[in-house]
Amino acid sequence: MASDFAALTSRLVNGKDFDVTVLDQVIAAAYSPVDPNRGAANQFLMQLQEAPDLWQQADSIIEKASNPHARFFGLQVLDDAIRTRWKILPADQKDGIKNYVVGKIINMSQDEATLIREKVFINKLNLTLVEILKKEWPHNWPTFVSDLVGSSRSSELLCE
Repeated sequence: MASDFAALTSRLVNGKDFDVTVLDQVIAAAYSPVDPNRGAANQFLMQLQEAPDLWQQADSIIEKASNPHARFFGLQVLDDAIRTRWKILPADQKDGIKNYVVGKIINMSQDEATLIREKVFINKLNLTLVEILKKEWPHNWPTFVSDLVGSSRSSELLCE
């Protein structure tokens, strides 16, 4: 069983394409109190989180993961990148991250059922946006307040 787990995790880090379904399986093992690979899965996730370019997979993890814990993992990776690498990222990557986070919040806040079902994840997205604001506002994102007011006019749910 442990060799199967080792093969699974090596597929995640050695493959050309990051396989979110494998990440889902590793995270399921990490969160399962009865999985014999729980300790190895947790150790692997801690090592994976240290990978310098993992943040570039965060949107893929968030969009494709079926396991809610995997989606949170992806968002945590993105948060870490914002906190630690923001100043060295090129402007286009910063804009991409900013637009992704804002777009995801708006998308998930359009429907009341999604807003209720995904409340914890949306709150985490909002905290990610706050991390971006700490770095960007007011100098690099002077229109944030007017953007926020404009978005809130389009949907009452977005204000929640």
